[in-house]
Amino acid sequence: DALERFFHDHHLPLAERLAGLRRTEVCRIDGKPGGESRFHMSYALYFESQVALRAALASPAGLELLQALLPWLEAGVISWYYGTAYADEHAGGAASSPTGEGEPA
Repeated sequence: DALERFFHDHHLPLAERLAGLRRTEVCRIDGKPGGESRFHMSYALYFESQVALRAALASPAGLELLQALLPWLEAGVISWYYGTAYADEHAGGAASSPTGEGEPA
């Protein structure tokens, strides 16, 4: 599918060039309570702070990433949001993240 190709061929390489990027997280969405989700995956980018995120997005690599995402955002195919992540590691369980980008199926 075109979105998958874009994500792997363009989005990931562009995002990995962002200065200050501490880690990324890809999550395939399996569903939601009561049925299917309109989202296909989420891709979270983690930075030290909002200041670091803004600096990364204002950089040449960040501006190139934003330009590449704009047609997908305008078409309503992706959703972009910002948040603050809080990790709490439990024995036997994976931590979840409330931040990232959601991509509808």
